[in-house]
Amino acid sequence: MTESAPRPNVGCPLRPPEPCRLCQLSTTGPEDCPLVYLVMSDDELRAGLHNFLQHRRLTAA
Repeated sequence: MTESAPRPNVGCPLRPPEPCRLCQLSTTGPEDCPLVYLVMSDDELRAGLHNFLQHRRLTAA
């Protein structure tokens, strides 16, 4: 039987306020998640995420 890695107790930067779900294989959290890296390293994707999250906050208030 194999031991599973402990789930991180950190939030997903792409889906706040949800916790990191380790949705990418071989990750230990957002700091080594290839999807987070891809979005955060691309100016257009990062700006789109920022706009989406800002709009979500404004409509939730």
